[in-house]
Amino acid sequence: MTLLGGILARRWDLPRAQTHAVLRERDLRVPMDDGVVLLADRWVAESAREVPQPTVLVRSCYGRGQFFGVLHGRLLAERGLQVVLQSVRGTFGSEGRFSPFEERADGLATLRWLRAQPWHAGPIGMTGESYLGLVQWAVAADADDDLAALVIQGSASQFHGQSYPGGSMSLETSAQWLVMIATQERRLAPLPMAFALRRLRSVLSAASLHDLDRRATGGEVAWFREGLASPEREDAYWVPRDFSAGVAKVKARVQMVTGWYDAFTPWQLEDYAALQRAGRPPQLIIGPWTHTQEGLSAAGVREGLAWLRGHLLGDPRLIDTARVRVFVTGDRAGWRAFERWPPDENAGRRLWPAGDGGLAWDPPAAGPDASIRYRYDPANPTPSVGGPVMISGKPVRDNRRLEARADVIIFTTPPLAVALEAIGLVRVQLYAQASEPYFDLFARVCDVDPGGASWNVCDALASVAPGRFERSGEDGAWRVQFDLWPIGHGFAAGNRIRLQVSSGAHPRYVRNPGTGENPLLASTQRAVDVEILCGPRHPSSLELPIIAPG
Repeated sequence: MTLLGGILARRWDLPRAQTHAVLRERDLRVPMDDGVVLLADRWVAESAREVPQPTVLVRSCYGRGQFFGVLHGRLLAERGLQVVLQSVRGTFGSEGRFSPFEERADGLATLRWLRAQPWHAGPIGMTGESYLGLVQWAVAADADDDLAALVIQGSASQFHGQSYPGGSMSLETSAQWLVMIATQERRLAPLPMAFALRRLRSVLSAASLHDLDRRATGGEVAWFREGLASPEREDAYWVPRDFSAGVAKVKARVQMVTGWYDAFTPWQLEDYAALQRAGRPPQLIIGPWTHTQEGLSAAGVREGLAWLRGHLLGDPRLIDTARVRVFVTGDRAGWRAFERWPPDENAGRRLWPAGDGGLAWDPPAAGPDASIRYRYDPANPTPSVGGPVMISGKPVRDNRRLEARADVIIFTTPPLAVALEAIGLVRVQLYAQASEPYFDLFARVCDVDPGGASWNVCDALASVAPGRFERSGEDGAWRVQFDLWPIGHGFAAGNRIRLQVSSGAHPRYVRNPGTGENPLLASTQRAVDVEILCGPRHPSSLELPIIAPG
């Protein structure tokens, strides 16, 4: 047992280790179809070294040693699972050029190699978070029947959605990952990585983001530039990196673990829906976590260990029987169990913004429409406060200072007479007119306490451009309808529900220059006057899944 392994096992409430005598066979050479050799480590209990047994495969772009070796190797091997932890192409000693997300061929070649090893026999499982989840989807649809179990943590079958959400760009998360990958193999890597991440905010605040990779990492990064040059999901860059079409074909038993504030949650739930439609619903766990929060890692290892032991070793005793478990935040916080996600597809309850800043439970009465105006200036972009970012501080923050800005408008209910729980999918419909045909709409649901603090719950952004949303033939108003991050939140009696609307959340999303130019390369910026319309002719609305009183 290592000191780190012992600390994590206690903090994360892992089951007792079966043995601390664990062997790590380093740098096993795994040949790919094109002759490139990838390196892998095998973790196994010393007493079972020569025994052919099931294997957990973990394919990582973050290395095999130190924290990742303990997390994905030692902790599982001490609890009865044999693990092969591999560095993907072009990382940590594996040959070839790192080409993010293009992992199908190497993954399938690794599975073939694994089946030929004398120490492997029986089913195969895979586990891992983020990139380590994508590589599972890359092979799952085409793998043989011996691929029995997948544990997907904070990840999705395609990363385009997270990279270009709502037609915009996930600027801060993309830049953070760029810095991590570019610095992780440098000497004393945590130091240059921490320095580069610390100065990233100032880099992203520059008027132009031309040569972002150079300014963020000190050099040109070819794969980053390839992705930036291909913003559309249909672009040739993304097609071989998108594994969503195969999700419904996956026969392995799938467990999904994510958080309300994880950067991949909406797209992970799309994968859940695909499996559910195919009659193979996975186990789903959603907690109050961000992408890099310890709680997500702890749940991923603890729940994943149970899942893998159940489906590889025939020991299901630790698997929770609930198909869906979500942690409801806010009032009466705690875990809830359901049979499916969303729990009630008919739970949508609409709230209606009004010109006086109210948010009503009843649809607007007949009469003239109202509107509220604001100006978005990309030279002084509306800042991001909390919410889902890959590496972030507190995901939930008091939004009062943000809401005091002139470029942010709010619609708020009266104090609630009774407590309400909203669990499921959230959608907004906003009718808008603008002085330019290129602008963004950012919508956020907040929980306002009796003291006036406005705590963000869920949000999203949609980028408006000609042809992307429909316009009214009568007055040319845009009808912008889009989904927010899902919700699992209790609103206390006496609190108020708030819909916050603006045209940006920088640097979480790239600022819209208002000109139609590529926002990373735009030579000019243009302020946009935006008018949000409310009323019977332009029924802007917020749809919340109110499923039960508190």
